[in-house]
Amino acid sequence: MAVVKSVKIDGECIHIFKSAIYIFESSSGITLVLDMIVSEVAVKKYRNVDTLIMEIELEDGRIINSIMYLKIFSGGLPQLHLFCELDGIQEYEDFDRVNENDSWFPNIEEDITIEEIRKVEMPNEDVSLKLKLPIDQVEWLKNQKKTGLNEMFKEFIYDYWKKSPSK
Repeated sequence: MAVVKSVKIDGECIHIFKSAIYIFESSSGITLVLDMIVSEVAVKKYRNVDTLIMEIELEDGRIINSIMYLKIFSGGLPQLHLFCELDGIQEYEDFDRVNENDSWFPNIEEDITIEEIRKVEMPNEDVSLKLKLPIDQVEWLKNQKKTGLNEMFKEFIYDYWKKSPSK
C-alpha cells in the first residue's frame, strides 16, 4: 500500500490532513487517483482550476510528477479529488486498487473533523453588516482602519461567543 508523505501543487507545498492514493480500474481505462482532505482555504484556491501540476512524494521516497485533473466534491470535509490516466501500472504495483464495480472506496473523512482542520488554517470570509448606530459611533468607525476593525470584531465575537450558553 502506497502512502503519501507530501504534496506540491504547481510547486507549492500544500497541507494535507489525510489522503489516499490508489489505482482506479474501469472499462474506459486505468486511472491514478489522489484524494486529499485539505483546508477550506485550499479548496477555495483551486476551485476554478481544471488541471494542476502535481508532485507527490510517497513515504518510500518515490516521487510522482504528473499533470492531474481536479474535481471538488461538495458536502463533507474539504477535499481535492485528483486523477490522471495511466498507460501502464508496473511502477504502481503496491498501490491499492479499486474497480468500478467495487463497493469499497477509501474513506479519508474518517477520524477527522472540520474543527481540527480549522485549527490549522481558518478561512476568512468577507461579511457586510447593516447597523443602526449613534452618529458619534458611525464617525468613529469610519475613521478606523479596516485591519484594526477586523481584529476588534474578531476578538469581540470570540469573547462573546465563549460566554454564550447557546454555543
